[in-house]
Amino acid sequence: QVQLVESGGGLVQAGGSLRLSCAASGAIVSVGRMGWYRQDPGKERDMVAWISTDGMTTYVDSVKGRFAVSRDNAKNMVYLNMNDLTPEDTAVYGCYAGIINTRGRAMDYWGKGTVVTVSS
Repeated sequence: QVQLVESGGGLVQAGGSLRLSCAASGAIVSVGRMGWYRQDPGKERDMVAWISTDGMTTYVDSVKGRFAVSRDNAKNMVYLNMNDLTPEDTAVYGCYAGIINTRGRAMDYWGKGTVVTVSS
């Protein structure tokens, strides 16, 4: 069984920063692309940032220049540094990983998320 667990959410004032972490653990053979999504109540998940195994990053326009995704391949971890936060960034943030598990299957795994609240 594979688990993705996030940490680092919380309440921050507009203009502030937060750093989210996500650890992948369990029946893992290898981890491919990783990333972060955010989800508003009652809406679907929207990916905001991706990072490949060799460190290439992609961002949606709304977070470019403010968010930075990084990873530690040795620890199977992915991070999201969020700067210059606005109330519109308030959401549940979760991580994603494409993983080959010990059964030899390549699957997408999703964390349950951590709440980020930005006050004005």
